[in-house]
Amino acid sequence: MSVDGTWDLTMNTPMGAQTGKLTVKANGDSFEGTLDGPQGSAAVEEGKVDGNTLTWAVNAPQMGMKIEFTATVDGDKISGEAELGSFGKATLEGTRA
Repeated sequence: MSVDGTWDLTMNTPMGAQTGKLTVKANGDSFEGTLDGPQGSAAVEEGKVDGNTLTWAVNAPQMGMKIEFTATVDGDKISGEAELGSFGKATLEGTRA
């Protein structure tokens, strides 16, 4: 299953719903991409692909932290969670654009 593409995401955070776009370009068991959201664009760091599971991180300087994500791709749907440090966790879901 291909994980490549642009994904329209909604993250349900303690501060309310946040929307964004994740762009994924896989290369074997890793991937590159960007996460675009209300606070701007961030490059994907540590992007890994394990079957239909993606893990990655982005720096969020406005929050003073690195956000770590784990998500599962199921066809044209994606779901998972993000670790927000002292802010807790956020669930995420989305569809391939």
